[in-house]
Amino acid sequence: MILQTGMRTDIPAFYTPWFLNRLRAGFVLVRSPYAPQRVTRYSLSPDVVDLIGFCTKNPGPMLPHLDALRPYAGQYWFVTLTPYGRDIEPNVPPKDRVLADIRALSAAVGPEAVAWRYDPILLDGTYTVERHLAEFARMAAALEGTVETCVISFLDLYKKVQRNFPEARAVPKPQRLLLGRELAGVAKKHGITLKACGEGDELAAYGVDCAGCMTLAAYEHALHARLTPPPGAVHPSRKECACYLGGDIGAYDSCGHLCRYCYANADAAAVRRNMRRHDPASPFLIGGPQPGDQVRDAKQQSWLDGQLSF
Repeated sequence: MILQTGMRTDIPAFYTPWFLNRLRAGFVLVRSPYAPQRVTRYSLSPDVVDLIGFCTKNPGPMLPHLDALRPYAGQYWFVTLTPYGRDIEPNVPPKDRVLADIRALSAAVGPEAVAWRYDPILLDGTYTVERHLAEFARMAAALEGTVETCVISFLDLYKKVQRNFPEARAVPKPQRLLLGRELAGVAKKHGITLKACGEGDELAAYGVDCAGCMTLAAYEHALHARLTPPPGAVHPSRKECACYLGGDIGAYDSCGHLCRYCYANADAAAVRRNMRRHDPASPFLIGGPQPGDQVRDAKQQSWLDGQLSF
C-alpha cells in the first residue's frame, strides 16, 4: 500500500522525531477528522507499506534520518518551493536553503522520487505574472537534473482560505493560460515535465501533463516496479483530482508554517493549541488515547507485483 504523511500537515518539517518513533514502534494511530472517536491503526511494517509519500516545505529535518526509510521499497517526496515571502508563508525556511535540501534529497533517493511543487500560484500587486516567470526560471535552473517533475496549481478559494486570506483572488483564465504556457516552456528547457494539479485539461495544449501528480504511475516510476492495488483502494480525493490520497497519517490544524493559502489549517490559534498537545512519544500525532476511542485496524497489504518491473 501507499502511506501518505503530508496532505493534512508537514511531518518532516515539524514532527520528524515523532515519525521516527512511530517507525521504530511499527504502527501509528490516526483519528478521523470527521468523527474523532474513530481511530485507525496503521501498521508501518515494510511487509505491507510499499512506499511512503511526503509533502513538505522543509525536508531538512528528515535528511539525516533517511536510513530509517531504507527497509521500505520506496518513497516519494513532493517539496513545495514558491516565490512567496513571509507575508504569505511566514514560517517557511529561506528559499536557497530549501533548494539545497531538495538537491541533497535527490542525491540520496533519486530524481524520480522527488517532485517540485510550485503551488499554489496566486497573483497580486507583489506577486505578478512577471515575477512568477522570473522566479520560476531561477528555481528551474537551480533544480535542473535534480527533479524530473514540477507540479503547478492555481489558488483555490476554499472556505478556510477565504477566512485566513480574505484579500486573495482566483487567477483569471487568461493569466492561467499565459502562465501555463510560459512555465511549461521554461520547465522543458531544464528537462523538467510540468504537471497541473486539479486544473482540468485547459493547459494540455501547451504540453502540460494534466493526468495528475500523486498517481500510481508516479509511484511506480519511483519504485521501478508495478503496483497492483486491490479494487477500490485507489480513489481521487475530489472530482477534479486524479491522485491517490488515501492512508494519510497526519492531522489537520497542526502545520506550523501557517501559510495564508493553506486549506488544512482552520486558524493559527487552533494550530498553536494542537502543537502544544503534540507528544513525540504518543502513537497519535496530536494528543493521546481518549475514553471511548474505537480503534480499528486498517486493511493493508503489499501492492508490489513481484513478476513485473521496469
